[in-house]
Amino acid sequence: MKGKVQISTEDVLDKTNSIYKLVILASKRALELNEGSPKLVETDSKRISTIALEEIKAGKIVMKEKKK
Repeated sequence: MKGKVQISTEDVLDKTNSIYKLVILASKRALELNEGSPKLVETDSKRISTIALEEIKAGKIVMKEKKK
């Protein structure tokens, strides 16, 4: 399929060090994109979840660590 973008877990897991944190980060960003936030990466993908993962992979979206 032309324009289909695939991102593997390994491509983005090193950005959060936890699959659970990755899922939370990607879902929060996907919600922001769905509400109209501009994309931070150039992509052919139309799927909001894929765009969120591409942004994480590119280092445009990072998870803030809470202070203890």
